[in-house]
Amino acid sequence: MVVEGLAYTKEHEWVKIDGDEAIVGITDYAQQMLGEITYVELPEIGKEVQTGDELAVVESSKAASDVYAPLSGKVSEVNGELEEKPELINSDCYKRGWIYKVTIKDKQEAEKLMDSRQYDEYLKGL
Repeated sequence: MVVEGLAYTKEHEWVKIDGDEAIVGITDYAQQMLGEITYVELPEIGKEVQTGDELAVVESSKAASDVYAPLSGKVSEVNGELEEKPELINSDCYKRGWIYKVTIKDKQEAEKLMDSRQYDEYLKGL
């Protein structure tokens, strides 16, 4: 499932931009590939990040996968609920399963992300 209105990366992160803030999580495709999520290592609040930085880790019964920063900025909030319920990424990856929020440094970086149609086409090629 690809949700319209979000931006996407080739590493299967989704981004919801709201003003100067971006909410980031992993896509439905990513959570399906990982299988049952058992642990999420959240980033530090206040951490400065550049696009492409490894920022979080999602572990499952199959593998551990890095979550990369789709935009440069500063981590402003993390989803602490994932510490107790990492499976929220499996059940609701686009809403309750978000991973972190970042205050965006350069909004123009968002132009490099894929929209839902482009991401859907990208998935068809995998």
